[in-house]
Amino acid sequence: MKRTTVTIVVMLFATLTFAQKMQEKNVPANVKSTFQKKYPTAKEVKWDKEGEKYEASFDLNKTDNSVLIDAQGNIIETEVEIELTQLPKGVLDYVKTHYEGKQAKEGAKITDAKGIVTYEVEIKGMDLIFDSNGKFIKELKG
Repeated sequence: MKRTTVTIVVMLFATLTFAQKMQEKNVPANVKSTFQKKYPTAKEVKWDKEGEKYEASFDLNKTDNSVLIDAQGNIIETEVEIELTQLPKGVLDYVKTHYEGKQAKEGAKITDAKGIVTYEVEIKGMDLIFDSNGKFIKELKG
């Protein structure tokens, strides 16, 4: 009995901590309003809920984008897909050296609410985060 309860709690926690797909009609009006003002020409918008924040993934000028907005309608960060060749110098060399045999798949430029830019590189099963000078910051398991 105890084991079943623990399993259920763990599964519930895991479900709640990961992004959950949601329909646009369930996104708060102020969050949608912020998004529509900032990205009036966005296409193929998909919404997810990440904890207390809302993420819109969308196409803008044939480029994949996403924006994270808090429940009050404030933009937390934006992410724009970029070509691997647009990453800061040294990022791809770092991947080649420290993740031997793994190929960089996608790159993205992330800008937070304070204007701080970081870069993300997706490799099999994880994302690698670098600062604007190409210095490695952290690894996030996917």
